[in-house]
Amino acid sequence: MAKGHVVVGVVRWPGGANMSSPPGTLGGVFRMPVGGGAWEHVTRGLPEECHVPCVSVDPHDPDRVFVGTQEGPYVSTDAGASWRRLDFPRRDLQVWAIAVHPNNPRKLYVGTSPLGVFISENDGASWREAPTARLPDAAEMGAFVNRVMRFAFNPTNPEEIFAAMEVRGVMRSNDGGATWADCSADLIGWAEREAKLKSAILTKHEAEGMLDAHAIAISPAAPTSPFVAVRMGLFRSDDHGAHWQDLRMRDQSPITYGRDIRPCPHDPATLYATLSTAASGATGSMWRSRDGGAAWQRIDPELTPNGTMMGIAPSARATEVVYGATRRGEVYGTLDGGRHWHAAPLPEGCKAVMTLAVC
Repeated sequence: MAKGHVVVGVVRWPGGANMSSPPGTLGGVFRMPVGGGAWEHVTRGLPEECHVPCVSVDPHDPDRVFVGTQEGPYVSTDAGASWRRLDFPRRDLQVWAIAVHPNNPRKLYVGTSPLGVFISENDGASWREAPTARLPDAAEMGAFVNRVMRFAFNPTNPEEIFAAMEVRGVMRSNDGGATWADCSADLIGWAEREAKLKSAILTKHEAEGMLDAHAIAISPAAPTSPFVAVRMGLFRSDDHGAHWQDLRMRDQSPITYGRDIRPCPHDPATLYATLSTAASGATGSMWRSRDGGAAWQRIDPELTPNGTMMGIAPSARATEVVYGATRRGEVYGTLDGGRHWHAAPLPEGCKAVMTLAVC
């Protein structure tokens, strides 16, 4: 039996700029043993009303798990069974991204909505903000507030960090997060050059879809090349974010909304990603590349998810264990690298799943 737990983050917000909590919905942290069993709605140490848009596992210790909430970051040292709030100075910011420095387990990074990056050098006891991470909007956003969605470190030079931002693209730091620079110009350029990459839903900016970044990842097999998942697909940069290459997932899949991309912790050449129809779409899919992102194959061909595939999570402990979750509460897992899958639906009321991790 595989070890570990699946930890899922759920919000009660319907999506977009709507931050209401409809009756009958559930939010917070849900945990289940890898391989199956009952879901536990974990509440110990968390806010009474809890929205969890991010879950991150410490790469140094799989029992140490972080979640972001609407009032700050929380940490668990028992694989998600109980939680305590970090001494984060702001309760008015939603936390959408948390990362641990790959070489220093005491150095933490938090990404927020509105845009912000906060850094702690002492396990979250004190924090400093990086003011240059508060990039100005690229378009008139109306009620929608941009947010930091994911961090990715260069494995050979972790002072170089990239951040994906929802409806704001990508930014890069070359000094460990102290200062940040916009890397979105060429993402905007793609929309200007190719009509099929134009998308404007929240704004009048036709590059909105290219700026709608949800996840970013760097594989140890290509430590200077970040991959980003945006509304219009998957893209890669080989020059530190100055230019981006289209991986042309539309040539392999009829659905191309990129929500997640993650490196495999056990094989430097393997990446996982999800493609769906839309932010709140009718279906989604999970994909894997075994050659550093050059070629991709669907890992779940027999599944027919009934919602956007919001996240895919390889286990930190076991090489063959991978889980994925849809926005509407479906969770699928494989214990043998995708040859067989089992379904583990979340409790009724989990209508807005944002993320998951396997610790």
